Amino acid sequence: MTLTAESFEKLQKSLPNARDVTSFDLSAINQLVEHVPEDMTATVQAGMSVAAFQANLANYGQWLPIDPPQPEVTSIGALLGGNANGPRRFGFGTIRDWLIGVTVLLPDGRLVRNGGKVVKNVAGFDLCKLFVGSRGTLGVIVEATFKLLPLPESEVFLRCECESLEEAKILIERIWASDLQPSVLDLHHLESGSLTLVLGLSGAKADVDMQVEGADKMKINKPGDLAHDGSFRSKSHAFAAAPPDKLFEQLQDIKPFIARAGNGIYYFRGEPIPHKPSALEQRIKGSFDPNGILPAP
Repeated sequence: MTLTAESFEKLQKSLPNARDVTSFDLSAINQLVEHVPEDMTATVQAGMSVAAFQANLANYGQWLPIDPPQPEVTSIGALLGGNANGPRRFGFGTIRDWLIGVTVLLPDGRLVRNGGKVVKNVAGFDLCKLFVGSRGTLGVIVEATFKLLPLPESEVFLRCECESLEEAKILIERIWASDLQPSVLDLHHLESGSLTLVLGLSGAKADVDMQVEGADKMKINKPGDLAHDGSFRSKSHAFAAAPPDKLFEQLQDIKPFIARAGNGIYYFRGEPIPHKPSALEQRIKGSFDPNGILPAP
């Protein structure tokens, strides 16, 4: 069943008595708790959408450099629970890299806070990382604190169509050997369309302009965007990973696909492989949720 939280207090009271919970609706718990622009940190409740959070931060010229698919409907809780990310992962990392504090409601109603509201926080074991990607199986994330970045002065996306995977591989190797500092390095081959490399550059305008000139020398000069990511990943798909130097071997017989060409992650059409919890996962689950109130791993 879906457990709907009308408020945090009601969720805290109802969770210990709930059974067969498969998902949570936290849309009513959706406030920006605190934003300290001078410290570049913000605390937000889990029900706020990523898009709404980014809009609040943009008023102060800041952002959380994470770009999950469909940010308008992806909540902060879903972002963390699913360890969601998008094309900018290459340049900015994952949500784990930006999370500095988390508040979690455990199945027995206890509230656990880990981390803090300052960027340099090293006291104790960092449980923040444990809850990221746990998909609500260990506890319900109700609030999170992030470190932020200034909005880039300039951001440009360029594309280049490639005749083959070998041509794409050579082009990417040239990018590695150059002075370019991509924030996005995607290779995609969708149902309709050619094999396409997408290059993202962001930062100070003068720096981006100089890098655009460098990309032009490699014939990466057509206007691009990130539309390929949301349109592809909004449908059922699976994903896998390979060492970057082995990525092109994995892509030989796959179409359609999107590949994060810089880090070896790739998405392809198909049903996700059923997940079988490991013994370690079961032990952790048993420690946090001995009564089996929350979803299974």
